[in-house]
Amino acid sequence: MTKGLSVLFLPHPAGDRLFDPWGSDVVELVGRRHELRIFERERPVADQLRDVDVVIDHGGAAGTREMADAAGGVRLWQILGTGFDHFDLDYWRARGIPVANCPGTLTAVALAELAMMFVLMLARRYPAASANLRDGVFYEPVGRELGGRCICVVGFGASGRQLAFRARAFGMRASAVDIRRIDEEEIDAYGLEAAVGPELLDDQLAQADVVSLHLHLDATTHHLIDARRLALMKETAFLVNTSRGALVDEDALVAALRAGELGGAGIDVFTDEPPSPDAPLLTAPNTILTPHIAGVTEDASRRRAESAAENVDRVAAGLKPLHLIS
Repeated sequence: MTKGLSVLFLPHPAGDRLFDPWGSDVVELVGRRHELRIFERERPVADQLRDVDVVIDHGGAAGTREMADAAGGVRLWQILGTGFDHFDLDYWRARGIPVANCPGTLTAVALAELAMMFVLMLARRYPAASANLRDGVFYEPVGRELGGRCICVVGFGASGRQLAFRARAFGMRASAVDIRRIDEEEIDAYGLEAAVGPELLDDQLAQADVVSLHLHLDATTHHLIDARRLALMKETAFLVNTSRGALVDEDALVAALRAGELGGAGIDVFTDEPPSPDAPLLTAPNTILTPHIAGVTEDASRRRAESAAENVDRVAAGLKPLHLIS
């Protein structure tokens, strides 16, 4: 039997309210075969990292440079999440600490389902309908059906493909923009009317009834959707973002919504999280906002914990971890 490792779990900085189900799944699955301890912020960092083999970092949000400096013996730093734009990867790399994340396939369905929810709610004008009900106004507003309308999926990775599949089930026409070449098999499988590179993003924005973002955040995608690109979109179009807040210039988005230059927005992610109570986007018209929950389902939590547990087992067996990013 493979010898169990010493594993340290770093809970999310937001505290106990985010421990379930993420933390409890990790404790159950990793703790079956390995010695797992939970990091305590009031105790010295170096003491807790001494003799640790694997660190599991919730979302990549809990690790600090002090921890990296004390992690000389760590054989794997496992991020319990997919995105790592908020993780100082270069600092860990300089210290020779292998870092892995969880593949986007594990949360793709969850992300796509929330994005599709936004599309449906915006099309049926849910914010206005909910307000009307409370005001005793019935039989208004008049919404739209999705059949025949065009959705542009920007970033055709795992979640983008899942959204295209669901949008097609509602009779929507789908196009995709991606930095990689989308092959003919994918085009046929997802019924894409167009599959283009970033150089044709502007053209696709101008034609779409819905634009949904499925991208990593880096220097090339920061404020990808800015005032100029928002102005290219139809006044009736919807923008959906379940990826990273800073993909969108929030000030420009608010201005477009307030000026009636955009039909609506479904936003799950924000430049600053949580946003300040007086953030303009919170009161912008024709918006449906959720608190970064697109990938937060019981099912996705379990799959991520299983992925992390598999990597711990691989380290214990002397195998190369999966999904290394450094």
